[in-house]
Amino acid sequence: MRYALPAPPPLLSSLPDTAPQARSRTVFAAAHVVAHPHRPNGPGLPAAVDWDATLAFRHHLWSLGLGVADAMDTAQRGMGLDWAATRELIERSGAAARGAGGRLACGVGTDQLDPDRLHSLKEIIAAYEEQLEVVEQAGAQVVLMAGRALAATADGPDDYAEVYGRLLTQATHPVIIHWLGDMFDPALAGYWGSRDLDAATATVVELIREHRDKVDGIKVSLLDAGREIALRRALPAGVRLYTGDDFHYPELILGDEQGFSHALLGVFDPLARHAAAALAALDRGDVETYRAVLEPTLPLARHVFAAPTRHYKTGVVLLAHLAGHQDRFTMVGGAQDHRDANHLSQLFVLAAEAGVLPDLELAAARMRHVLAERGFEQ
Repeated sequence: MRYALPAPPPLLSSLPDTAPQARSRTVFAAAHVVAHPHRPNGPGLPAAVDWDATLAFRHHLWSLGLGVADAMDTAQRGMGLDWAATRELIERSGAAARGAGGRLACGVGTDQLDPDRLHSLKEIIAAYEEQLEVVEQAGAQVVLMAGRALAATADGPDDYAEVYGRLLTQATHPVIIHWLGDMFDPALAGYWGSRDLDAATATVVELIREHRDKVDGIKVSLLDAGREIALRRALPAGVRLYTGDDFHYPELILGDEQGFSHALLGVFDPLARHAAAALAALDRGDVETYRAVLEPTLPLARHVFAAPTRHYKTGVVLLAHLAGHQDRFTMVGGAQDHRDANHLSQLFVLAAEAGVLPDLELAAARMRHVLAERGFEQ
């Protein structure tokens, strides 16, 4: 595999190293965790996290004016990151956010439950409540995550209304509801009680209307821009739509004459500097620069999140390694092996062309090492 390094894109020199929070949009980058490089992290093992590197990356995101969405899908929640490590992550990130003055939202789920059996709604509610308390005590905003246990147990929309209604009533501050599509997690097919997305949308909109005072917004990851826009227009006034669409984020954040999306995006983990520059342009009303910064990143984003989409975390972590944010390309649960060498090689090419790698020589050296470990001679 040979590739001639391109000249650094002219845009790269203008990307910020620090930035204030955007004024016109509320934006979270869903952050990955850094696996400890010298401890076992194979499939089925308890997660061993490099806490120093993990928290340093969160400070990097805060320094660019982005909020951090933690303990979520990008952090391999339920996909290598077990509940014990998740709880510690929430507590450590909460303390770090207080020290940095950074915005933090954390996922509340049910992954402490045994995944190999069905659970009653009572058990599911209790699991959510336990995690709700942990997140609120950490001082983070609550993200009510779509739950595999609930998807497996619920008979229909009424069961979702019961569970979410209980949790929303108990929440101290307005929460973000999280709708994660089955392309990210097949176990979530039929969420909200129907595989018909129109029916599912009607259910979640009704839930939000009923609990309007406890809902800050809804994070939608369906990779369907038209459906997201329709949902955005159906929400009660003042309820935010946080795009989780890693295929169409420039147009959705920009919006139209009827509104725009805020963002909670895994792709903004590797694209944090681009996101900061684009949001600053949007705050100035400079749409041309906004587009010039974000639109060239779409080929990279669509490759990172290519099917099977649930393995996108592997690309996110490789990009962090190539960009110098962590010394090793290793992941909890051994997930560094979830993409093949061809996929990773193309990711490197697209990242270089998009200006995502601040030191191309370092990135190239690290990529050669990654490929050598997979048996490719350089």
